[in-house]
Amino acid sequence: MHHVKFGRTGMRVSKLCLGTMTFGTQCDEATSFDILDTAFDAGITFVDTADMYPNGQDGELAGLTEEIIGRWMAERGNRENVILASKFWAPMGPNPWNRGASRKHVVGALDASLRRLQTDYLDLFQIHFFDSDTPIDETLRALDDMVRAGKVRYIGCSNFAAWQLAKAIGRSEALGISRYESVQPRYNLLFRDIERELLPLCRHDDVAVMVYNPIAGGLLSGKHQPSTGPTEGTRFTLGSASKRYQERYWADDKFEVVDAIRPLAADAGISMAQMALGWVLANPDVTVPIVGASSSAQLADAVAAEANPLDADLVERLSELTRHYRAVDAAR
Repeated sequence: MHHVKFGRTGMRVSKLCLGTMTFGTQCDEATSFDILDTAFDAGITFVDTADMYPNGQDGELAGLTEEIIGRWMAERGNRENVILASKFWAPMGPNPWNRGASRKHVVGALDASLRRLQTDYLDLFQIHFFDSDTPIDETLRALDDMVRAGKVRYIGCSNFAAWQLAKAIGRSEALGISRYESVQPRYNLLFRDIERELLPLCRHDDVAVMVYNPIAGGLLSGKHQPSTGPTEGTRFTLGSASKRYQERYWADDKFEVVDAIRPLAADAGISMAQMALGWVLANPDVTVPIVGASSSAQLADAVAAEANPLDADLVERLSELTRHYRAVDAAR
Protein backbone atom coordinates (compact mmCIF):
# COMPACT_ATOMS: atom_id res chain seq x y z
CA MET A 1 0.00 0.00 0.00
CA HIS A 2 1.40 3.35 -1.06
CA HIS A 3 1.42 6.31 1.33
CA VAL A 4 0.90 9.91 0.25
CA LYS A 5 1.48 13.34 1.74
CA PHE A 6 -1.68 14.73 3.34
CA GLY A 7 -2.05 18.11 1.69
CA ARG A 8 0.50 20.64 2.88
CA THR A 9 1.04 18.81 6.19
CA GLY A 10 3.96 16.55 7.00
CA MET A 11 1.64 13.62 7.72
CA ARG A 12 1.58 10.70 5.29
CA VAL A 13 -1.49 8.47 4.98
CA SER A 14 -2.31 5.21 3.21
CA LYS A 15 -3.58 5.80 -0.32
CA LEU A 16 -6.91 4.24 0.65
CA CYS A 17 -8.96 5.38 3.63
CA LEU A 18 -11.43 2.99 5.25
CA GLY A 19 -14.91 4.43 5.65
CA THR A 20 -16.85 2.99 8.58
CA MET A 21 -20.44 4.20 8.42
CA THR A 22 -21.65 0.62 7.83
CA PHE A 23 -20.42 -0.44 11.28
CA GLY A 24 -23.39 -1.04 13.56
CA THR A 25 -26.18 -1.30 10.96
CA GLN A 26 -25.08 -3.16 7.83
CA CYS A 27 -22.30 -4.83 9.85
CA ASP A 28 -22.45 -6.23 13.35
CA GLU A 29 -19.43 -5.83 15.62
CA ALA A 30 -17.76 -9.11 14.62
CA THR A 31 -18.05 -8.26 10.92
CA SER A 32 -16.78 -4.75 11.58
CA PHE A 33 -13.73 -6.14 13.38
CA ASP A 34 -13.11 -8.47 10.44
CA ILE A 35 -13.27 -5.58 7.97
CA LEU A 36 -10.88 -3.52 10.11
CA ASP A 37 -8.45 -6.44 10.43
CA THR A 38 -8.55 -7.12 6.69
CA ALA A 39 -8.00 -3.45 5.85
CA PHE A 40 -5.17 -3.18 8.35
CA ASP A 41 -3.48 -6.32 7.01
CA ALA A 42 -3.68 -4.84 3.49
CA GLY A 43 -1.97 -1.65 4.65
CA ILE A 44 -5.07 0.55 4.94
CA THR A 45 -4.20 2.35 8.18
CA PHE A 46 -6.25 5.53 7.60
CA VAL A 47 -9.71 5.16 9.20
CA ASP A 48 -12.52 7.71 8.85
CA THR A 49 -15.65 7.82 10.99
CA ALA A 50 -18.14 10.33 12.47
CA ASP A 51 -19.98 10.74 15.73
CA MET A 52 -23.35 10.42 13.95
CA TYR A 53 -22.56 7.00 12.43
CA PRO A 54 -23.77 4.34 11.70
CA ASN A 55 -25.52 5.18 8.46
CA GLY A 56 -29.23 4.62 7.92
CA GLN A 57 -30.54 5.39 11.40
CA ASP A 58 -32.22 8.48 12.79
CA GLY A 59 -29.96 9.15 15.75
CA GLU A 60 -30.89 6.32 18.09
CA LEU A 61 -27.61 4.50 17.32
CA ALA A 62 -25.40 7.60 16.95
CA GLY A 63 -21.97 6.96 18.40
CA LEU A 64 -22.08 3.18 17.98
CA THR A 65 -19.58 3.16 15.10
CA GLU A 66 -17.00 5.07 17.13
CA GLU A 67 -17.55 2.67 20.03
CA ILE A 68 -16.88 -0.33 17.76
CA ILE A 69 -13.67 1.23 16.44
CA GLY A 70 -12.60 2.10 19.97
CA ARG A 71 -13.08 -1.48 21.14
CA TRP A 72 -11.20 -2.79 18.10
CA MET A 73 -8.19 -0.53 18.75
CA ALA A 74 -8.23 -1.40 22.45
CA GLU A 75 -8.31 -5.14 21.75
CA ARG A 76 -5.60 -4.93 19.09
CA GLY A 77 -3.49 -2.40 21.01
CA ASN A 78 -2.76 -0.58 17.75
CA ARG A 79 -3.86 3.04 18.26
CA GLU A 80 -0.42 4.40 17.38
CA ASN A 81 -0.49 2.48 14.09
CA VAL A 82 -3.77 4.04 12.96
CA ILE A 83 -4.40 7.46 11.43
CA LEU A 84 -7.80 8.18 12.93
CA ALA A 85 -10.30 10.74 11.67
CA SER A 86 -13.76 11.63 12.92
CA LYS A 87 -16.39 14.30 12.29
CA PHE A 88 -18.86 16.43 14.26
CA TRP A 89 -21.88 18.64 13.51
CA ALA A 90 -24.92 16.33 13.59
CA PRO A 91 -27.39 16.30 16.50
CA MET A 92 -25.97 14.14 19.30
CA GLY A 93 -28.50 14.83 22.04
CA PRO A 94 -31.96 16.26 22.75
CA ASN A 95 -30.85 19.82 23.46
CA PRO A 96 -30.56 22.53 20.78
CA TRP A 97 -26.90 23.04 21.72
CA ASN A 98 -26.01 19.37 21.07
CA ARG A 99 -25.39 20.04 17.38
CA GLY A 100 -23.75 22.41 14.95
CA ALA A 101 -20.38 24.15 15.13
CA SER A 102 -20.60 26.37 18.20
CA ARG A 103 -17.65 26.36 20.61
CA LYS A 104 -19.83 24.53 23.13
CA HIS A 105 -20.64 21.72 20.72
CA VAL A 106 -17.14 21.48 19.22
CA VAL A 107 -15.57 20.92 22.64
CA GLY A 108 -18.31 18.59 23.87
CA ALA A 109 -18.44 16.57 20.65
CA LEU A 110 -14.67 16.03 20.62
CA ASP A 111 -14.59 14.89 24.25
CA ALA A 112 -17.47 12.47 23.58
CA SER A 113 -15.78 11.06 20.47
CA LEU A 114 -12.52 10.56 22.34
CA ARG A 115 -14.36 8.63 25.07
CA ARG A 116 -16.12 6.38 22.55
CA LEU A 117 -12.93 5.81 20.57
CA GLN A 118 -10.92 5.15 23.75
CA THR A 119 -8.14 7.54 22.74
CA ASP A 120 -6.83 10.87 23.94
CA TYR A 121 -6.39 12.45 20.50
CA LEU A 122 -7.61 12.43 16.91
CA ASP A 123 -5.29 12.74 13.95
CA LEU A 124 -8.00 14.59 12.01
CA PHE A 125 -11.15 16.28 13.36
CA GLN A 126 -13.59 17.45 10.70
CA ILE A 127 -16.75 19.52 10.62
CA HIS A 128 -19.27 17.32 8.82
CA PHE A 129 -21.32 20.08 7.16
CA PHE A 130 -21.15 23.86 6.88
CA ASP A 131 -22.94 25.64 9.74
CA SER A 132 -24.44 28.92 8.56
CA ASP A 133 -25.81 29.68 12.06
CA THR A 134 -22.41 29.90 13.76
CA PRO A 135 -19.77 32.57 13.04
CA ILE A 136 -16.94 30.84 11.24
CA ASP A 137 -14.39 32.51 13.53
CA GLU A 138 -16.01 30.90 16.57
CA THR A 139 -15.72 27.42 15.07
CA LEU A 140 -12.16 27.90 13.85
CA ARG A 141 -10.95 29.36 17.16
CA ALA A 142 -12.53 26.44 19.06
CA LEU A 143 -10.86 23.92 16.75
CA ASP A 144 -7.54 25.74 17.03
CA ASP A 145 -7.81 25.50 20.82
CA MET A 146 -8.30 21.72 20.48
CA VAL A 147 -5.15 21.51 18.35
CA ARG A 148 -3.18 23.59 20.87
CA ALA A 149 -4.49 21.37 23.70
CA GLY A 150 -3.08 18.31 21.95
CA LYS A 151 -6.46 16.66 21.48
CA VAL A 152 -6.36 17.07 17.68
CA ARG A 153 -3.44 16.97 15.26
CA TYR A 154 -5.16 18.51 12.20
CA ILE A 155 -8.60 19.88 11.35
CA GLY A 156 -10.64 19.44 8.18
CA CYS A 157 -14.08 19.90 6.69
CA SER A 158 -16.61 17.77 4.85
CA ASN A 159 -19.33 18.61 2.30
CA PHE A 160 -18.09 22.18 1.88
CA ALA A 161 -18.60 24.13 -1.32
CA ALA A 162 -15.53 25.83 -2.77
CA TRP A 163 -16.59 29.27 -1.52
CA GLN A 164 -17.14 27.94 2.00
CA LEU A 165 -13.70 26.36 2.13
CA ALA A 166 -12.08 29.47 0.62
CA LYS A 167 -13.74 31.68 3.22
CA ALA A 168 -12.60 29.39 6.05
CA ILE A 169 -9.01 29.35 4.81
CA GLY A 170 -9.04 33.14 4.51
CA ARG A 171 -10.30 33.60 8.06
CA SER A 172 -7.70 31.16 9.46
CA GLU A 173 -4.94 33.05 7.69
CA ALA A 174 -6.23 36.40 8.94
CA LEU A 175 -6.50 35.13 12.51
CA GLY A 176 -3.21 33.25 12.42
CA ILE A 177 -4.79 29.98 13.58
CA SER A 178 -5.14 26.39 12.37
CA ARG A 179 -6.85 26.01 9.02
CA TYR A 180 -8.77 23.20 7.38
CA GLU A 181 -6.09 20.91 5.95
CA SER A 182 -8.56 18.62 4.19
CA VAL A 183 -11.98 18.52 2.60
CA GLN A 184 -14.24 15.51 2.14
CA PRO A 185 -16.53 15.81 -0.90
CA ARG A 186 -18.60 13.29 -2.86
CA TYR A 187 -16.95 12.25 -6.14
CA ASN A 188 -17.32 9.47 -8.68
CA LEU A 189 -17.98 8.87 -12.37
CA LEU A 190 -21.62 9.88 -11.87
CA PHE A 191 -20.95 13.00 -9.79
CA ARG A 192 -18.11 15.22 -10.97
CA ASP A 193 -19.09 18.80 -10.17
CA ILE A 194 -16.17 19.26 -7.72
CA GLU A 195 -13.88 19.34 -10.77
CA ARG A 196 -15.15 22.83 -11.60
CA GLU A 197 -14.19 24.85 -8.50
CA LEU A 198 -13.37 22.76 -5.44
CA LEU A 199 -10.51 20.70 -6.88
CA PRO A 200 -8.76 23.72 -8.43
CA LEU A 201 -9.00 25.51 -5.07
CA CYS A 202 -7.53 22.52 -3.25
CA ARG A 203 -4.73 22.27 -5.80
CA HIS A 204 -3.93 25.97 -5.39
CA ASP A 205 -3.98 25.95 -1.57
CA ASP A 206 -2.59 22.42 -1.13
CA VAL A 207 -5.66 21.07 0.68
CA ALA A 208 -5.94 17.29 0.97
CA VAL A 209 -8.99 15.81 -0.79
CA MET A 210 -10.67 12.75 0.72
CA VAL A 211 -13.50 11.71 -1.58
CA TYR A 212 -16.44 9.55 -0.55
CA ASN A 213 -18.88 7.46 -2.61
CA PRO A 214 -16.17 6.57 -5.20
CA ILE A 215 -18.35 3.75 -6.58
CA ALA A 216 -21.62 5.68 -6.12
CA GLY A 217 -22.85 3.74 -3.13
CA GLY A 218 -22.32 0.51 -5.02
CA LEU A 219 -24.21 1.43 -8.19
CA LEU A 220 -20.99 1.45 -10.23
CA SER A 221 -20.27 -2.11 -9.13
CA GLY A 222 -23.03 -3.20 -11.50
CA LYS A 223 -24.85 -5.28 -8.90
CA HIS A 224 -28.11 -3.30 -9.05
CA GLN A 225 -30.71 -3.76 -11.77
CA PRO A 226 -33.39 -1.10 -12.38
CA SER A 227 -35.93 -3.74 -13.35
CA THR A 228 -35.73 -5.53 -9.99
CA GLY A 229 -35.22 -2.51 -7.75
CA PRO A 230 -32.54 -1.85 -5.13
CA THR A 231 -30.76 -4.85 -3.65
CA GLU A 232 -31.81 -5.49 -0.06
CA GLY A 233 -29.23 -4.81 2.63
CA THR A 234 -27.48 -2.07 0.63
CA ARG A 235 -27.41 1.70 1.10
CA PHE A 236 -30.31 1.98 -1.34
CA THR A 237 -32.61 0.16 1.10
CA LEU A 238 -31.04 1.02 4.46
CA GLY A 239 -33.36 3.03 6.69
CA SER A 240 -33.06 6.80 6.43
CA ALA A 241 -30.13 6.51 3.99
CA SER A 242 -32.20 4.78 1.30
CA LYS A 243 -34.03 7.90 0.14
CA ARG A 244 -30.79 9.90 -0.06
CA TYR A 245 -28.99 7.27 -2.13
CA GLN A 246 -31.90 6.67 -4.44
CA GLU A 247 -32.21 10.41 -5.07
CA ARG A 248 -28.50 10.61 -5.83
CA TYR A 249 -28.08 7.66 -8.16
CA TRP A 250 -31.24 5.65 -8.92
CA ALA A 251 -32.08 7.15 -12.32
CA ASP A 252 -32.23 5.97 -15.92
CA ASP A 253 -29.30 8.13 -17.04
CA LYS A 254 -27.11 6.63 -14.32
CA PHE A 255 -27.97 3.09 -15.35
CA GLU A 256 -27.21 3.99 -18.96
CA VAL A 257 -23.67 4.84 -17.86
CA VAL A 258 -23.39 1.58 -15.91
CA ASP A 259 -24.41 -0.33 -19.04
CA ALA A 260 -21.95 1.65 -21.17
CA ILE A 261 -18.95 0.97 -18.93
CA ARG A 262 -19.73 -2.67 -18.20
CA PRO A 263 -17.99 -3.93 -21.38
CA LEU A 264 -14.97 -1.70 -20.65
CA ALA A 265 -14.40 -3.51 -17.38
CA ALA A 266 -14.84 -6.87 -19.09
CA ASP A 267 -12.31 -5.94 -21.78
CA ALA A 268 -9.83 -4.83 -19.09
CA GLY A 269 -10.38 -8.06 -17.16
CA ILE A 270 -11.31 -6.29 -13.93
CA SER A 271 -14.46 -5.79 -11.88
CA MET A 272 -16.60 -2.71 -12.40
CA ALA A 273 -15.95 -1.63 -8.81
CA GLN A 274 -12.20 -1.84 -9.34
CA MET A 275 -12.49 0.16 -12.55
CA ALA A 276 -14.67 2.88 -11.00
CA LEU A 277 -12.33 3.27 -8.05
CA GLY A 278 -9.31 3.15 -10.35
CA TRP A 279 -10.71 6.12 -12.25
CA VAL A 280 -10.94 8.14 -9.01
CA LEU A 281 -7.42 7.11 -8.00
CA ALA A 282 -6.11 8.31 -11.36
CA ASN A 283 -7.09 11.91 -10.58
CA PRO A 284 -3.96 13.66 -9.23
CA ASP A 285 -6.13 16.12 -7.28
CA VAL A 286 -7.59 13.31 -5.16
CA THR A 287 -5.41 12.56 -2.13
CA VAL A 288 -7.31 9.46 -1.01
CA PRO A 289 -10.66 7.85 -1.77
CA ILE A 290 -12.71 6.62 1.17
CA VAL A 291 -13.75 3.00 0.62
CA GLY A 292 -16.53 1.40 2.61
CA ALA A 293 -17.51 -2.24 2.94
CA SER A 294 -20.18 -4.44 4.46
CA SER A 295 -17.90 -7.48 4.32
CA SER A 296 -14.14 -7.94 4.31
CA ALA A 297 -14.29 -9.58 0.87
CA GLN A 298 -15.46 -6.28 -0.65
CA LEU A 299 -12.09 -4.69 0.14
CA ALA A 300 -10.37 -6.87 -2.47
CA ASP A 301 -11.48 -4.62 -5.34
CA ALA A 302 -10.21 -1.52 -3.52
CA VAL A 303 -6.81 -3.04 -2.79
CA ALA A 304 -6.53 -4.26 -6.39
CA ALA A 305 -7.43 -0.80 -7.72
CA GLU A 306 -4.70 0.85 -5.65
CA ALA A 307 -2.09 -1.73 -6.63
CA ASN A 308 -2.94 -1.76 -10.36
CA PRO A 309 -3.50 1.73 -11.82
CA LEU A 310 -5.79 1.93 -14.83
CA ASP A 311 -4.38 2.35 -18.28
CA ALA A 312 -4.41 6.02 -19.29
CA ASP A 313 -6.57 5.29 -22.35
CA LEU A 314 -9.22 3.64 -20.18
CA VAL A 315 -9.20 6.59 -17.78
CA GLU A 316 -9.74 8.97 -20.69
CA ARG A 317 -12.52 6.80 -22.14
CA LEU A 318 -14.37 6.75 -18.82
CA SER A 319 -13.92 10.51 -18.45
CA GLU A 320 -15.39 11.12 -21.88
CA LEU A 321 -18.36 8.84 -21.25
CA THR A 322 -19.29 10.75 -18.09
CA ARG A 323 -18.20 14.27 -18.95
CA HIS A 324 -21.79 15.56 -18.70
CA TYR A 325 -21.78 14.80 -14.96
CA ARG A 326 -19.41 17.67 -14.37
CA ALA A 327 -22.58 19.80 -14.20
CA VAL A 328 -24.06 20.46 -10.77
CA ASP A 329 -26.20 17.53 -9.59
CA ALA A 330 -29.61 18.81 -8.51
CA ALA A 331 -29.99 15.88 -6.08
CA ARG A 332 -27.09 17.02 -3.95
